[in-house]
Amino acid sequence: MVKRQHKAISVSVDRGPLMNLWRGRIDAEPNSERWHQVVQPLQADSEPGIAVIGFASDVGVKRNQGRIGAQEGPEVLRKVLGNLPVHHASPVYEVGDVECLNEDLDSAQRRLAHTIACTLQNGHFPIVLGGGHEVAFGSWLGLAQFLSDMEGPGATPRIGIINFDAHFDLRSFDVQASSGTPFLQIATQCKEHGWPFQYACLGVSRAANTRALFERAADLNVWVREDHVMTVTQLPEITQQLDAFMANCDHLYLTIDLDAFPASVAPGVSAPAPRGIGLDVVEPLIGRIRDSGKLRLLDVAELNPHFDVDYHTARVAARLIHWATLNQ
Repeated sequence: MVKRQHKAISVSVDRGPLMNLWRGRIDAEPNSERWHQVVQPLQADSEPGIAVIGFASDVGVKRNQGRIGAQEGPEVLRKVLGNLPVHHASPVYEVGDVECLNEDLDSAQRRLAHTIACTLQNGHFPIVLGGGHEVAFGSWLGLAQFLSDMEGPGATPRIGIINFDAHFDLRSFDVQASSGTPFLQIATQCKEHGWPFQYACLGVSRAANTRALFERAADLNVWVREDHVMTVTQLPEITQQLDAFMANCDHLYLTIDLDAFPASVAPGVSAPAPRGIGLDVVEPLIGRIRDSGKLRLLDVAELNPHFDVDYHTARVAARLIHWATLNQ
């Protein structure tokens, strides 16, 4: 377990309107609580629990020529999460939204990083609701900041990044950062700090990534599993490879890009997938990650309510969050 280091949370947001999003069914019988009944505003002295943070940005998606609308993802996902039954013992806290103001993505990512680091220092498990996948750089920065503070100067934390995604998101950020660049940004940071870059990208579509991106992934020693070999029959092999990947990590950051799933399952994303990977494969792997004892941070990216039919995609996202927090 990560040792708790008390540090006051500082988030500049009025949580009142966000708390109003947490609502849903109320059942009379005992042990029938739902998330909306237990969520509370996070305070500096709150006991360790699940800390929900919104990242209301799709600036990176816009720069990456995706479909705009993901900045509204955190609001809709809270509404769907609110009606889920509680199957965990930990309290749930609303932290607030980090917004991308004036398209200043760098500032938004660094404010997200500060918020995540503070929640980790208080012993909480952060769940970040995106937003575009530019959220990943801010998420990783927050975990890195926390581990640097905890382990001290000269430490080389072994952070394993596990990304369920149709895309590598390893594009060059020489011109500007976007939702397609976060993991190359992270690799660059790791190189500058002398940290290992340990990245697994599961569900990659060869039809959605250039040869240059596959070559970059190979150069960075990324564990790649393409979508067509993410099947139930191959689950034992994937699980074995996942266990080997996690064994070389001290801490895990799980990031789920909802465009990893077929458009028929997750239509409300910035870049719909014609094939995608199945929940019957992803859920057992998330369970393995959850039960490793190393998971420190989870984010869900690319929910675009503008294109979501009957909340299909939001319900997938909520189910995966539910599954990842069963033992919290």
